[in-house]
Amino acid sequence: MYFDKFHDECGIFGIYSPYKVDTFSLIQFGLFALQHRGQEACGFSVLRDGFIISHKSDGLVLDFFRKISNSECYYGNAVIGHTRYSTEGGQSKKNIQPFFGENSYGKSIISIVHNGNLVNATNIRKKLESKGINFISEYSDSEVILRLIQKYLSESDNSLEKAIQKTTIDIKGAYSVIVLMNNKMAAFRDPNGIRPLCYGMLNESTYIFSSETCGIDSVGGFYVRDVLPGEIIIVDQKKSIQFSLLTEKKNTKKRICSFEYIYFSRPDSLIENVNVYEIREKSGEKLYEQHPVEADVVIGVPDSGVPASIGYSKASGIPFKPILVKNKYIGRSFILPKQEMREKMVNLKLNPILDEIKGKRIVIIDDSIVRGTTSRRLVYILRKAGAKEIHFRSASPPIIGPCYLGVNTPSKKDLISYNHIDKKDIEKILNVDSLEFLSMNNLIDILGSIHYCFGCFTGNYPVQKN
Repeated sequence: MYFDKFHDECGIFGIYSPYKVDTFSLIQFGLFALQHRGQEACGFSVLRDGFIISHKSDGLVLDFFRKISNSECYYGNAVIGHTRYSTEGGQSKKNIQPFFGENSYGKSIISIVHNGNLVNATNIRKKLESKGINFISEYSDSEVILRLIQKYLSESDNSLEKAIQKTTIDIKGAYSVIVLMNNKMAAFRDPNGIRPLCYGMLNESTYIFSSETCGIDSVGGFYVRDVLPGEIIIVDQKKSIQFSLLTEKKNTKKRICSFEYIYFSRPDSLIENVNVYEIREKSGEKLYEQHPVEADVVIGVPDSGVPASIGYSKASGIPFKPILVKNKYIGRSFILPKQEMREKMVNLKLNPILDEIKGKRIVIIDDSIVRGTTSRRLVYILRKAGAKEIHFRSASPPIIGPCYLGVNTPSKKDLISYNHIDKKDIEKILNVDSLEFLSMNNLIDILGSIHYCFGCFTGNYPVQKN
């Protein structure tokens, strides 16, 4: 496990059909495709014969589904699911999604999955609790969204669209959400569009919602487009689809998370119709243009550093070789309390091909440098293997701030670039011959516009923390 990476966020997925389909297999495929976004827990809610049935547990997706013996009980016409890395609420099983609401007879009538983080959830929860609204989770901003929607449903003649619009007036932060009711499904994003969400079709009457296009691909569907920032899409049993906008908020601008392209998303995904792999490859090309160096071989830290290293190789003519071998059978479930053991995990997960390193001048490229502990350990391994020179390149700018909009990140005191403004100091800490970060100007140039959140690089966020 990489302990100095930004931890992944969450992945959400949903399918709605007017007819009964193999929802059990479809949600399994969709969540497995989004497993990279969260490895801590997962769950799903199925709409079957007008009733919502939920199942959730900690663990990886395939392990979770393997334990379900009565799979035929989860065949229905609609399903939503979530794969989780906790941001708010900690690791308690009470905080695993989906969250669902029940009627007076104890039957589930609504269920939601959410990717993101609210900055005012604590205050809203206190207000709702003071009005007698009960919560199941120890703390979850996702459940705050659910309870607000429930409250406004009862005040809006059961209109899901109106309930969502009223809910989003109250909440503040990053949110991509899928809602399941007994006769419809809705998907909506915050007005900044910070967290990704797209929709596609499985056939002419079956709709798919997914955090990334790779989820749509996994079930054999086709991508239509992204859910727009501030948009609500509702599909129902009449095969109709309805598009509307959230209540307008002043001075709201599109600000998709730039780290989706750098690290979070799968390289085969499109985010905002932009190819993630191409962005990563271009970052490697820009790194060479920005700071060329003579070397014998370019290597990338698997997996997200590899496309950038290929781009660097193309621009420089220095051969790329996959000489860092990744053990693909190690998950992210190791709990190692001691720093010494955490650093040794790098040896277990990544091991170099020694003959390709000894006596060579090496350019090593990673997607980012957060704490610097993994980078330092990798350099140690390469030095031990006999590397003549090591030039470290980060395919993102220096990270100087934590993210509170849906990503579990270290505090400022743990960020190496926040604590060491002078790049030469970091070079000494990592024990490298040179160090270069992708510049902000080049990152903006690669992405093609300024409609992104760069908060972890600049300290300026589209939503301010309360």
